[in-house]
Amino acid sequence: MSRRLVLASGSASRLRLLQLAGIEPIVVPSGVDEDDVRATDTAALVLELAERKALAVAEGREEIVLGCDSLLELDGAALGKPGTATEAERRWRAMRGREGTLRTGHVLVDGRTGAMASEVVATAVRFGSPSDAELVAYVATGEPLEVAGAFTLEGRSAPFIDGVLGDPSNVMGLSLPALRRLLARLGLEITDFWTGPSES
Repeated sequence: MSRRLVLASGSASRLRLLQLAGIEPIVVPSGVDEDDVRATDTAALVLELAERKALAVAEGREEIVLGCDSLLELDGAALGKPGTATEAERRWRAMRGREGTLRTGHVLVDGRTGAMASEVVATAVRFGSPSDAELVAYVATGEPLEVAGAFTLEGRSAPFIDGVLGDPSNVMGLSLPALRRLLARLGLEITDFWTGPSES
């Protein structure tokens, strides 16, 4: 019997990834507090946040709920959304010409049974060296202010990313191969969630 996937996130890029993969999720942003997590490293932090989101949304539901959280690790620090133009520009000046690791925690919860599966995926990101003028112009678009690490792989900063080592979908906030593995651990197949023929 067909099951529905609930995305416990308001992320447009995660939604788009799922839609391109043939899945039309129910979108229910979790609204959980992300400020009181006491995890000691980036992997543990993204996993705890993803779990909080998934569990908060799964309560009282029958569907399969997916919670995700992403952070960029650079120089041992976990970097989320910069929030301000000043911080976004400061981040980019520190990142350019270097490599960071984008870590995403994924947690699936079966609302019907309470079964849970989780995984953290890491992808290395090689940043290019945009000029000061390019950085100022990019920050002025507002794009980097509300995304983990102050960049996107599919947006205006794409020309400033020299390459990735690992799963590119993970850098966009949701590893599709990881989703497939997690569904399998719950006894499900990703094809169970396809909603219709491809529109390619």
